[in-house]
Amino acid sequence: MAPVILYPAIDLKEGRCVRLIQGDMEQATVFNDDPAAQARVFAAQGFPWLHVVDLDGAFAGKPMNAAAVDGILADVSIPVQLGGGVRDMRTVEGWLAKGVARIVIGTAAVRDPAFVREAARLHPGRIAVGIDAKDGYVAVEGWAQSSTLTAEELGRRFEDAGVAAIVYTDIARDGILKGLNIEMTLALARAVTIPVIASGGLASIDDVARLLEPDCAALGGAITGRALYDGRIDPAEALAMIAAADAGEAAAR
Repeated sequence: MAPVILYPAIDLKEGRCVRLIQGDMEQATVFNDDPAAQARVFAAQGFPWLHVVDLDGAFAGKPMNAAAVDGILADVSIPVQLGGGVRDMRTVEGWLAKGVARIVIGTAAVRDPAFVREAARLHPGRIAVGIDAKDGYVAVEGWAQSSTLTAEELGRRFEDAGVAAIVYTDIARDGILKGLNIEMTLALARAVTIPVIASGGLASIDDVARLLEPDCAALGGAITGRALYDGRIDPAEALAMIAAADAGEAAAR
């Protein structure tokens, strides 16, 4: 059983750190005008990874917050997982060359799966697939459009591609603090052998505890956003809980 990783989210809109409600760009709350400063806070709190999303890039289909991402990469040493607007190999290789540890590809996973497979082949362990579900179907283009694929169908497409992880977001729960959709996330995790990272709705320390239950052993972790910014989750408590669970697993082995 791999250790559970809790990823704090930095969502970028017009160079600032924001949180959205269900992906609606018109419902953006600004939490920090300096994303690099926010990244330093998360790193100092002891988080092992950062999850960064270029929201403007997700809609534009190309990087739009490069300066903010560059600032984050310059200021922290913990690995950064980055998504939003990654639609071609040039963008993948550009970000990897700058020091991004893992690239999350969403829209292109639906529109151009061959590109994702090639990226995973060329950069083993550094490519993840973003699967964002709305009403049971995968959404693309910054969640503005729905596809005809279910999350499980899309996940199975990459079962043998060598992708490092799937980031699964329940759009209906994103940003509204209703708790993770464990049932749907586990259904995806059971359909594939790729580690699944849960996203959307994480609201309290109880959600973190739920991730440590035996039936969630297939999950690779979860992303936390608004609950962290709002102070609903104490970083020290959450990370200590995860560390204790990991230590218990190690002792049992």
